[in-house]
Order: sequence, then structure tokens, then C-alpha cells
Amino acid sequence: MSKTYNVAVVGATGAVGIEMIQTLEKRNFPVGQLKLLASRRSAGRKLKFHGRDVTVEELTQDSFDGMQFALFSAGSSISKEFAPLAVKAGCVVVDNSSCFRMDPNVPLVVPEINGDDVKQHKGIIANPNCTTAITLMALYPLHVAFGCTRIFASSYQAVSGTGAKAIAELERQVDQIVKGQPVTKEVYPHQIAFNVLPQVDSFLPTGYTKEEMKMENEGRKIMHHPTFRASVTCVRVPVYRAHSVAVSAEFAKPVTVEAAREVLKQAPGLDVIDNPAKSEYPLPLYQAEKYNCAVGRLRKDCALDNGLCFWVSGDQLLKGAALNAVQIAELLV
Repeated sequence: MSKTYNVAVVGATGAVGIEMIQTLEKRNFPVGQLKLLASRRSAGRKLKFHGRDVTVEELTQDSFDGMQFALFSAGSSISKEFAPLAVKAGCVVVDNSSCFRMDPNVPLVVPEINGDDVKQHKGIIANPNCTTAITLMALYPLHVAFGCTRIFASSYQAVSGTGAKAIAELERQVDQIVKGQPVTKEVYPHQIAFNVLPQVDSFLPTGYTKEEMKMENEGRKIMHHPTFRASVTCVRVPVYRAHSVAVSAEFAKPVTVEAAREVLKQAPGLDVIDNPAKSEYPLPLYQAEKYNCAVGRLRKDCALDNGLCFWVSGDQLLKGAALNAVQIAELLV
């Protein structure tokens, strides 16, 4: 009989938690016992796993006894409090919050890029920011080939990044507008339906948001590239679940579109969709629910030396969160 592992999912009823459960099932992760953990409010709910009902339990200090893996997606404050308890109970924690990402003792991992870093874990491994992970799926192979010095980027981020309530808010607002009703908002400071919001996360004194700085800070750590620079504008768009990013990258070595395309075609977890003559390029609508990210619109950057522009799109809940977390656990199995 093959070895199985007891797995806890923290934040099991959230948008990412539900994807984690489905991803464990779809990828046939060797789960022995599955424990679903959430707030007291969600305890008692039933979720399906391999056709059977699993009852959601309230997260407590003793929740991790007998577990080998704990996948966390319940926000930084929960991770900060409970991840160390899970480690103490003998779990390896894969944490989807920003809590431990920049901790020098915690590996920050995208398996296709720096999977070997998992070997240095001391109990906790961090999942990167979703926009960063999706961007690096296309940028890192190019960096290996041509040496990326800096990027300028704009993100087009789906509402799923804010959570299940934001998905519901977009649906509700579209319905209200179609019916000619007043638009109500709870999650975002402005209407998101038929609009774009040039703010993701809170503002820093520099005028950048926290989200915008994650690309540079996390990118440096994941790519092992301490001088990498990124100037990013993060924008929330009325799309349900796939993020897209427009990137202008500058390289140390000369780069051609043909050479870049060959590099990207070899990259794991990435599809090249790039046929402008037929209007073929990655679309968030079609990247939703796909494991791979996709890159297209490849062209020489006319404002940068050794520059290349590209457009990359990927499912925020999968490669940006749940899939990446399960892939990390797979590396450890």
C-alpha cells in the first residue's frame, strides 16, 4: 500500500480553500485523513472530497494533532497565530498568506522556478503573491536565458483575489445595473462592475501599494536575484478569477522575439498563445480553471534597450494560490 498523509486545510470554506480541496482531489494527492478547518461561523458545513462529505471543524490550538501537512489560506493573522502550532504538532505548513513570505528562514516557492528551496524549510513554506507567481512563470525562463534587470508592469487582477465576497459583489452589481437598480458596494471602495480600480491592497508612503511592491520583493527572493527591480501598477478589473499582467522587461543580453518564444515554449507550466494575425493571445476568460499560465503578445520593447513586451495570464485561485500550494506539498511527498 502506498504511503498516505493526513492533510489539514485551514480556511477550507474560502475561495482558495475550496480550490485546495478540489486540487488535492484532482491531482490524486495521497491524502489519508482530510481535516477541514475554518472559523466557528463555518463549522458544521459539509464539503465533498472524493464523493464523500467531510464536516468542517472549528480551528483550535489542538486541530493539528496527527496531521502531516497543513495548507493555510485564512489570512495573515490566522497564519501568524496557528502556523507555529501546526509545526509544533509535527506538520509541514504551506502558507498562502503574506505572513511569512519575506521571513529569511522561510522558503518562498514556485515549484517550476525554485522547487529545490523547499529542502531548506524549518516547518513553514510560503506561497507567493498570486500576481507575482503568474508573472514569474513567464519572466523567469526569460531571465535565465537573457538576464532580466528590471520590469515595468501593469496588472489586471480578478476579483477572486479579494475572496468569495468580492466574486459575489461583482455578480450582484452586474445584476443591479442590468435591472436598472442602485448599485450597492461592500467589499471595494468603488463600484467594480464595468469599472477598473487602480488600487490593490493598501497604500504605502511612497504612493505604491503593498501589492505593487510584492513583485519586486518576492521576485528577488524566488528568482534568487537580489538586484531585480520592478515598477508595477496593480489594477482590479471586473473579471472573476484569472489575473493578467502586461510586462515590459529589460535584459542584460540582447533578446529577439524568436529566441524568447523558443525559451517560453520549453518553460514548464506555461502555454504560448501568440498569433496576432488571428487575434490569438491569452485571455483571462479562458485561463480560468486551467493549471497552466499562458503568455503572448511577444514583441520588442521600443522604449527599452534589450527590451521585450509580453502579456501573461493565469488562474488566480490555481497557480496564484491553491495549485501552487499543492505542488509544494507534492515536492515534499
